[in-house]
Amino acid sequence: MKVSKSKLAWLWENMEGRRILFVLGLIGTVAYSSMQLIVPYFSGKIVDTFLSSEEAVSRINSERDLFFKLIALMIGLTLLRVTIVYLDCMAYEYVSQSVLARIRNYLFNKMQYQDMTFYSKYRTGDLMTRMTGDMDAIRHNIAWIIRAVVESFTLYFSVAIYFCIMNWKLALSILVISPLILLIIVVFKKEVAPLHALLREKFSVLNTTAQENISGNKVVKAFAREEYEIEKFDISNIDYKDTNIKTNLTWVKYFPYVETCANSLPIILLLVGGIFIINGQLTMGEYVSFSGLIWAIANPMRLLGNIMNEFQRFSAASAKVMELYYSEPEIVDCENAIAHPEPLQGKIEFKNVSFMYNDGNEDVLKDISFTINPGETVAIMGETGCGKTSLIQMIPRFYEPSSGEVLVDGINVNKYKMSDLRRHIGLASQDVLLHSDTISGNIAYGVSNLPKEQIIRYAKYSAADDFISHMPEGYNTIIGERGVGLSGGQKQRISLARALAIKPSILILDDTTSAVDMETEKVIQDSLHNLDFECTKIIIAQRISSTKDADKIIILKDGSILEQGTHDELVAQKGYYYELVCLQSNVKEVG
Repeated sequence: MKVSKSKLAWLWENMEGRRILFVLGLIGTVAYSSMQLIVPYFSGKIVDTFLSSEEAVSRINSERDLFFKLIALMIGLTLLRVTIVYLDCMAYEYVSQSVLARIRNYLFNKMQYQDMTFYSKYRTGDLMTRMTGDMDAIRHNIAWIIRAVVESFTLYFSVAIYFCIMNWKLALSILVISPLILLIIVVFKKEVAPLHALLREKFSVLNTTAQENISGNKVVKAFAREEYEIEKFDISNIDYKDTNIKTNLTWVKYFPYVETCANSLPIILLLVGGIFIINGQLTMGEYVSFSGLIWAIANPMRLLGNIMNEFQRFSAASAKVMELYYSEPEIVDCENAIAHPEPLQGKIEFKNVSFMYNDGNEDVLKDISFTINPGETVAIMGETGCGKTSLIQMIPRFYEPSSGEVLVDGINVNKYKMSDLRRHIGLASQDVLLHSDTISGNIAYGVSNLPKEQIIRYAKYSAADDFISHMPEGYNTIIGERGVGLSGGQKQRISLARALAIKPSILILDDTTSAVDMETEKVIQDSLHNLDFECTKIIIAQRISSTKDADKIIILKDGSILEQGTHDELVAQKGYYYELVCLQSNVKEVG
C-alpha cells in the first residue's frame, strides 16, 4: 500500500500526548548546544583581560573579583549545561519509548483484524522483523538521530555566527570547507540508501529462516535434515553479514575525505589566524576562542555522515512499518452492518458461489449452490484440493466469494457485523493451534469466564476428559507452544472442546477427527448427536464413519458439486461416494 504521509509527519502523529515534552527536548538541545560557547567565550575574556593585555598585571591586582566572577560563571553555566543535557536525554528516551509502545500496540491491534489475504501475503518472520528490529530503528531515530541533527546544526551555526562576530574574515576562511563536506555527504546518501533497504530485506529473510526452522523442528528431525537447515541458515546469515559489511564499508569509503576536510580546519586556523595576530587583526583572546571552538565546526561535519547512515536505516525500517501501519483489510464490516448478539438459527445457503484466490488465475470453486437447514448435519467430502476448506471458510468471511452469495438465516454474511457472525461459529480444524496456557485456558479461549464444570462437560463431549484427567495437573496442566507434548489426536480433541465451549449456532469441523482412533471417533460422533444446545454442523472428513449419519453429504470434485444426498442415496447412485465406501469397507461391492 502506498503511503503519502512523510515519515517524520507519521512520527509526530504518534507522539500525541508527548509532543510538548518532545518540543521541550528540542529546545533543550538548542540551549545546551549554544552553551558550548560558554567556556571559549570566558576563556577569551580572561586571556585578553588578565594575560595578554599590557595592563594584565595591574588588572590581576585591581580586578581580582572580576577574575573570580568569570571563573564562577564559567563553572556555574557549565554545570547548568550538564543538567540540561541529562534532562534532555531523559526526555528523548521517554518520548521514544512511549512512541515505540504506541506504534507496536497499534500494529498488533491492526494485525488482529486483518483478513486471510494479509497473512498469505506476509511471512511470519517478516512481520516479526517489523515488530522488533524495525521498531528499534524508529526508536533510535527519535532518541538519537533527531537530537543529533538539532545538536549539530545548532552548534555549527551558533559557532559560525560567533566566529563571524569576532572576525568574519577568519570565520569565512574556516567555513569555506563546509560545502565540500556537504557535497561528499549527498553523494554518500545516494549510494547508501538502497543498501539499507537491501540490508533490511536480508534481515527479514534471516528471521524467516530461523522462525520456520523452529516452528518445523519436528519435520527437520523426522527427516534428519539438521545439517541441511544449518547450512541454509548459514547461507542467510552470511548473506546478511556480507550486506551489512558492504553497507558499513560504504561510509568507510567516504569517511577519509570528510575526516581530511575536518582535520584541515585547525591548520587553516593556525596559518590564517597566525597571520592575523601578527598583523594585529586578531587578539590572543579571540584566537583562544577560535581554537577552543574549532572542534564545534569539525565535529558536526564528522557526525553528519553517521547521522545520514543511521537515518537511511530508519528510512528503510519505517517504510516497512508504515506499510503495515496503514494497511487495511479487504474484508470489513459494511457501513450499516447488522448486529446480532443473540444466537443464530443456523440456516446456511450457498447461491451460485464461485471463488478464486487473489493470487490465482483459476476458480477454486465454481457455481456452488446448496442449502443447510437449522440443526442439520452436512458432510462435505472430496479429493484433496477440490475446495472443501475454501468453501467453509466463506461462512465466517475468512474469504469472500468472487461471485454469488453465502447467506446465514437468509441474510448475506457480508451484511452481519463480523464479530457477531464469528462469535456464533465454532471452528475446529485438522491443523490445531493451541496457546502456551493451561488446558482449561485453551478450552475456555472463546469464553474466558467459563466455569470449570462447563469446561469438563465440553471436554467430555470431545472425548478429551479421560486423557486430561490423567495428566500431572489435570486441567491446570500447562501445554507448550502449539500444543507441544500432546499427540495429534489429543490436540484435535482439545480444539473440538474449544469450538463447542462457545455453544455455537454453526459448528464447522474440518477433518477434526483425522488423528483419533475409530473408537474415540465413535464416542465423539455420539456426543455430537446429543449436545445440550442446538447447532448446525458441517463436517469435512475423509472417513465414511464420520459422514454416513449426516443429513446430507456433498461430494466436491474440481471445485464443483459432483454428488449430494444421504448415505443411502449416494450409495444407490454408485458414483464417487459408492467407490469410496467400497474402498474403505475393503469390499468390491456394497449391497
